[in-house]
Amino acid sequence: MNPEFVATWTPRALAALRIVTAFLFLQHGTAKLLHLPHVAMFDSLQLLSLIGFAGVLEIVGSVLVLLGWFTRPAAFILSGEMAVAYFMAHVPLGNFLSPMLNEGESAVLFCFIFLLLSVTGAGAWSVDKTG
Repeated sequence: MNPEFVATWTPRALAALRIVTAFLFLQHGTAKLLHLPHVAMFDSLQLLSLIGFAGVLEIVGSVLVLLGWFTRPAAFILSGEMAVAYFMAHVPLGNFLSPMLNEGESAVLFCFIFLLLSVTGAGAWSVDKTG
């Protein structure tokens, strides 16, 4: 592949991954705290609970990552949140090595995408122009 093409499009592809991932992750936080989209399991969620705190992290962190502002630290925290979510919520449901069986696929993917962003930075189209 042409090195000039790769150099031009890699930061843009990274930014697209960052924006789409943050937009999708934001919906997890808004579902928990704002009930948008509505998820019945979060109807009686208390803000001062572990899942309520996760919702705050998801909203604030997702907005930061979406904008490309403090991307590295925000993505690192969100990666850690997803690692904790995997081990606390999904591993007890079944096989540790099979996220497909314990319904933890999205937690694992979000964890590793955020870990990647914490290392690479935001890519193109970011407020703080990191990465």
